Amino acid sequence: MAQFPPMVHVTSHPACLRIRGPSVYEDQDERPWVPLVMETGSALQVQLRQEDPSEHVALTNQEPFSIMLWVWDLYPGGQDLDSLGRFWRIVHHVLDDGLEEMILELMADP
Repeated sequence: MAQFPPMVHVTSHPACLRIRGPSVYEDQDERPWVPLVMETGSALQVQLRQEDPSEHVALTNQEPFSIMLWVWDLYPGGQDLDSLGRFWRIVHHVLDDGLEEMILELMADP
């Protein structure tokens, strides 16, 4: 059985995440990412885990498909632009036990 390092910070972020179906995004390499929307006081965050969605959709508190963003595109400086023209910053992106996890946080309007 392969041994993975405990946790590694990832610096190569997905160039884009596009909605593939209910509560599932897909990156440019066709890898599935499962989102979980979180409220952290004054900030809105989305946790994305690169994993098989069929194993986790029923176990997580997912937003309805109709209100999920259609796309995030990576911009310079570690920011993503969503389909509504809002910027999100990458707060956290790690590889943990073979699975990637990324947290995006909605940035306040300038």
